[in-house]
Amino acid sequence: MSGGFKMAPKVQKVMVQPINLIFRFLQNRSRVQIWLYENVNLRIEGHILGFDEYMNIVLESAEEYNIKSKTRKALGTIMLKGDNITLIQNLNPDEVKV
Repeated sequence: MSGGFKMAPKVQKVMVQPINLIFRFLQNRSRVQIWLYENVNLRIEGHILGFDEYMNIVLESAEEYNIKSKTRKALGTIMLKGDNITLIQNLNPDEVKV
């Protein structure tokens, strides 16, 4: 092949295990928002203090955020059972690089 046409090199992406991402949130003290299973109007926000293999999570400075009324309720330090978690989202995405 002549003409100077070059194909872009393939960029290989590394698979990230969910437990590793949660650990990164813990290490960086990222503020996270947790979506609750079967409770679409409430979100829990806070900093992860710890978690286990069942995805039970301990949050500090936790707040309950109501989507409909846009209200917040301080909860303090809580333990959220993994069964109740649908999604964990970093509220400061610039902090954690995958």
